[in-house]
Amino acid sequence: MTEFARISPSYALWHTYDRKLKAELFSTALVAGNELTVIDPIALLPAHRIELESLGRVARIVITNANHARDATTFAHCYSAPIFAPPELSAELPHSHSLQVAHAIGRLLVIRIEGAAEGEFALYHADDAGTLIVGDALINFDPHGFTLLPRKYCTNQKQMIQSLRKLLDLDFARIFFAHGNPIMIRAREQLESLLDS
Repeated sequence: MTEFARISPSYALWHTYDRKLKAELFSTALVAGNELTVIDPIALLPAHRIELESLGRVARIVITNANHARDATTFAHCYSAPIFAPPELSAELPHSHSLQVAHAIGRLLVIRIEGAAEGEFALYHADDAGTLIVGDALINFDPHGFTLLPRKYCTNQKQMIQSLRKLLDLDFARIFFAHGNPIMIRAREQLESLLDS
């Protein structure tokens, strides 16, 4: 069953357990003015869709890696919103816009995370003490807690760790995940501690 929550004035998330993937899937919405940027969308029940729509107009959809197309095309069709996706998804999503390093999508800065899953990107929003939104490079769910993507799912875990270290140049208090509950306080410090362990 999908659960929907307004986490703060600027963020909402929804999640469900996918039995096929044996993983908890999370989607995030950034609220900026009357526009929403939806990241890694999974299907929403009608009641939750109404809640999402009450926050603003879905202006764009962003996919954080080549494994996260999820329900992006359904959202794009329903809301007439463009999809921004890794170049690795150009065949699957021929009408999408390719994510570009250091490119801004709305108020989000796009950052490539080399060595994680194929086509992995992180998104950074500087407002309100800063927020990082990640695909698979970082996870935060039981029984593992906050940790790195396991080596067997990485294209090169050592390279991924180097890419993640570059995120420490940014100021952020929060991290939202494609797999796991968000960290809402001291997220940068927690990431630094994880990378130093």
